[in-house]
Amino acid sequence: MEREHVDITIGVKHINREVRLEVSDDAEAIVAAVNEALAKSADGDSTAVLDLTDEKGRRVVVPVGSLGYVEIGAPAPRPVGFGAI
Repeated sequence: MEREHVDITIGVKHINREVRLEVSDDAEAIVAAVNEALAKSADGDSTAVLDLTDEKGRRVVVPVGSLGYVEIGAPAPRPVGFGAI
């Protein structure tokens, strides 16, 4: 059985560029990781980070205090053609 692929976009405060990842985990596992990192930060852990690894092995570590947003899901397909059918 093939693993589910989830697209993740992370917005970082004071940075114009987004961080984009494609991971093999399911969306619920990613939500759990984000919630865990946010909970650590809320408990006063100033070193709390969101730590994710994409399908190619690229590891992204973002301090929770710098998170602007985390978007989880697949992008909508783009329409192709010159007009509505």
